[in-house]
Amino acid sequence: MRRRTVLASAMLAAMATPGIARAASPGPSVTKKGTTQLDAQAVYFVSYDGLVNNNSFQKNGLLTYKGHQYAAWYTSTRNAVVARRALGASTWSTVTLSHQLKSDDSHNVISMGVSKTDGRLHLNMDSHSDDFFYVKSAAGLLDNPGSTAWTSSVFGAVQTSLDGLALTTQFTYPQFVATPEGRLQLSYRVGISGNGRNALAEYDGSAWKALGEWSGSTGTYTSSHGSSTARNMYLHGIDYDVNGRLHSFFTWREQNAAVMCDSGGITNHDTGYVYSTDRGRTWRNDGGTVVGTTGTSDTVAVTDAGLVVDSLNPDHSLMNQESQATDSTGLPHAVISYVPGRFGQCTTNYVADRTANGRAFHLRKNSSGGWQKTEIPVPLNSSQRTKLVLDKYDNAYAVFPYGRIAGASKASGYTDWTLLYDGSGLNAFGEVVIDELRVKADNVLSFMYQEKSSGTTPSALHVVDFALPA
Repeated sequence: MRRRTVLASAMLAAMATPGIARAASPGPSVTKKGTTQLDAQAVYFVSYDGLVNNNSFQKNGLLTYKGHQYAAWYTSTRNAVVARRALGASTWSTVTLSHQLKSDDSHNVISMGVSKTDGRLHLNMDSHSDDFFYVKSAAGLLDNPGSTAWTSSVFGAVQTSLDGLALTTQFTYPQFVATPEGRLQLSYRVGISGNGRNALAEYDGSAWKALGEWSGSTGTYTSSHGSSTARNMYLHGIDYDVNGRLHSFFTWREQNAAVMCDSGGITNHDTGYVYSTDRGRTWRNDGGTVVGTTGTSDTVAVTDAGLVVDSLNPDHSLMNQESQATDSTGLPHAVISYVPGRFGQCTTNYVADRTANGRAFHLRKNSSGGWQKTEIPVPLNSSQRTKLVLDKYDNAYAVFPYGRIAGASKASGYTDWTLLYDGSGLNAFGEVVIDELRVKADNVLSFMYQEKSSGTTPSALHVVDFALPA
């Protein structure tokens, strides 16, 4: 009897003691599951060094909801197309919308969002500092995908407002995000590059409401070269964590090129961070101080204290709108990229210098409240953006241009970054569009990419899937 008691006590002690009799969490890994083709002839043209179907700042060009995956793009006829498949299926069902891409501008992306309160799919598309186009599905479409026909009849008419709500005539960068209670928010920029403001609108299941602008464009920024009095805040994303806090990393872009060492660079500087605990109504800096109130004159400004979490002057071709994520405890992570100082203190050609010497960095807030940054030892070989993904073990994955994937383990403190997949066989043009929701849905890293082409010759558009650690 005593022997049983001793054994039982030992087992209880092992279960209660961290690190004893418990398997270690696996490190990062990717196993290619397969590739499906969305379109053999997707529209192809290069502008701003990117493609309209694969600008990685789209939120979301690819998403998963209730066992189905959805994708949106422009085909060779310039028509907007939306497609779906059951997770794991090899074929997609497509619906061609009546809207056609109006210009060869790679900023005019399609972004999708889900309003959980009524099961609708929303699309915002084809805008760069001008009018947008909006479509929403019938209610309940996404709640019962197996029994709902996927035809054009389930989508409403193309609008140039949000069901009658006019936002701005200078609209860019739509990003949809669902609130914890199932409302749908739309983040967008009002104004133009170098002189714009971030704003929010919200859909409650019955109507859209404009919440207003929350970042400002005024104030003076001074570098070692000169000053600027106008700018805009470029978001790396806008995401709710597991605790309901809304996070956003950003960079500033100045309007006046006098702040740079050379006119061939780009005026982006500093990585900033803000968060909101009230669904985007007020914004706080890293120290918790309120620095802006949405819809008022008190917006987040370049002169506000406590915004910068990684300082960098405008001489290193810092990328805007890169990537962010939050981990299982709610801590924020980001990927940023620029030309490090060891390659020189003045970039003179934004595209060429980033392609030759650009590097990505993993920036994160640790459990002690400090910020840590680790260089990812994979050359960009591109001027374009890298995407960040966290798996269920909080291992980090950086998805580079051309579909290359690097990973780092949480156990190492994210210091063991290594290349996991070299992109062989994809023939991807550059940036990829990540399905942010699928990682949580079925532990799969899924992204959309387009094959390289030339001129305006259409090319194939695909989705590739990788299994993450079980």
